[in-house]
Amino acid sequence: MSCNYNISINCPCTYECNRRGKCCECVAYHLRFKEFPACFFSKTAEMRYDRSFEALKLDRS
Repeated sequence: MSCNYNISINCPCTYECNRRGKCCECVAYHLRFKEFPACFFSKTAEMRYDRSFEALKLDRS
């Protein structure tokens, strides 16, 4: 599977980094730390910068 860089993607992450628009790189980065990227969270939860599975469960409930 190829993953293309697409700067036109409206990335919901409020943290500036070099993975913006590079979804595959972003997911791979966060999975290394047992986290989830911003696009998995609601806007309110994303702004807390807690990317843990527990935070995701709370956000989705």
